[in-house]
Amino acid sequence: MEEETVGTVIDEHAVPASIRLSDISSKFKFSEKDSRLKILDDLAEEAIFHSKMIIERWGVSEAATFMLASVAITLGAWDFGIGEFANGGDYNRVFTEGMLFLKDMSLIFALLSIIAWIGVILRLWWRFPIMRENLVYLLVGMFAAQLGYISAHANTPNFPTNTEFNDWASVGMANLVLIFLSFVVVHRAVIETRDIHVEERHSHPDPRVVERARRDHSLALWSLGFTFWFLLVNLFSWAGAHAMASRPPIVENNFVVTCIYVLSNILAIGLFIHILWYPQFMLGGAGDRIQSVRAREVSEDYTRATPKKRQGICPICSSDTPVIQHPSGLIEVPCSQLDCNGRGKPGSPCVDCDMTFPTRIACSSCSSNTTITSHFTRQEAW
Repeated sequence: MEEETVGTVIDEHAVPASIRLSDISSKFKFSEKDSRLKILDDLAEEAIFHSKMIIERWGVSEAATFMLASVAITLGAWDFGIGEFANGGDYNRVFTEGMLFLKDMSLIFALLSIIAWIGVILRLWWRFPIMRENLVYLLVGMFAAQLGYISAHANTPNFPTNTEFNDWASVGMANLVLIFLSFVVVHRAVIETRDIHVEERHSHPDPRVVERARRDHSLALWSLGFTFWFLLVNLFSWAGAHAMASRPPIVENNFVVTCIYVLSNILAIGLFIHILWYPQFMLGGAGDRIQSVRAREVSEDYTRATPKKRQGICPICSSDTPVIQHPSGLIEVPCSQLDCNGRGKPGSPCVDCDMTFPTRIACSSCSSNTTITSHFTRQEAW
């Protein structure tokens, strides 16, 4: 039953988009003022494309996940009419003992918030199947960031004022964990999977077609959103810890800090959904697994067979073909020009006769004409 559900999600994301990124052109061009500002034109066009795709693709599921997360955040921070946070609580009671001595409404809201967060994680897990592993990494990174700021506020309630090196050390270590899991692991895995996807699935003898495919698979705006999400995680982690760190008797109101926590957290969860959704939208239809090149090298599927060279096999009759894949992953085909012994990458020009190497090849046994990449199994093609 679970496999049927996951399959439904992948098929839904596999529906072709109504418009391609390369079809969009912004009316105002920053590059007309200065060619160095072309990156702003690219980001503006990607923003238009992302907006159109969100309007077209996001539905009840994404809205429900976002609303449920917003409710979880609000319930966790709610103190109006209760006064549990405003009074500072009983700092002599911690963990389960402290929970037992909470006011009834605070305990109810805390439990409801926990249940809502579990629901959010389960919905994200179900909705974005190819990003499940990365979802775990990002959640661990967020948790580490919050622990770092809690540790810093434990000794210095007014952090970052009146701080010592040890207070910043906990925040620094937490951010190192967050940076490693988010940028080194997740961001890198998505970028490298995108690169392999374009190289293997959008190979074409016309370089303009390949360049258009690269543009269609641009992740510049997604990466920018990823960076903003990282900053928001730090902001709401600080605000959440800061709002709770005041020692009784409390003489100042933490309402502003609490609002910063709620608003930044809600904005962060919106970006978080986008971070998970866009790779699923871009690569989910092809069934690609989000992994870095290094992760593929050490994975069981990748190392199951390690010959120096792989001979191509006709997908129709299983006969050997003259196509070869090197250990680096480079596919090499013979030149189609008579009396030419050149070999090279499909779609590139032959150095011997300038003829373009074919991206399709005919089998000498069954005469079927198929794409070059189909002559290798899925494991070999990747």
